[in-house]
Amino acid sequence: MDVSVQKFVKDTQVVTRSVAGETIIVPIASGVGDLDSIYTLNEVGTSIWRLVDGHRSTGEIAESIATEYEVTREEADRDIAAFLGELRDAGLVKYAVEG
Repeated sequence: MDVSVQKFVKDTQVVTRSVAGETIIVPIASGVGDLDSIYTLNEVGTSIWRLVDGHRSTGEIAESIATEYEVTREEADRDIAAFLGELRDAGLVKYAVEG
């Protein structure tokens, strides 16, 4: 499958907060925050996190990030695919199911 058409959604079992320009993500297990698994996103990661909504493809996210941060589309494609793969592996996002 072409990575640029994949869509992701945030896992419903996470809580996010913005603090000092960074986003903090805390997975929730059995109704309690898993404080051993806190993730902190920098400014670019926060921008990507905001764009992950189940409707935008990774290609659309890459286009937005390339424009906002003045990087090439190829760099954005590569970095976003890697970043979303890491978030998926951590259980913070999952593939969106087309309905």
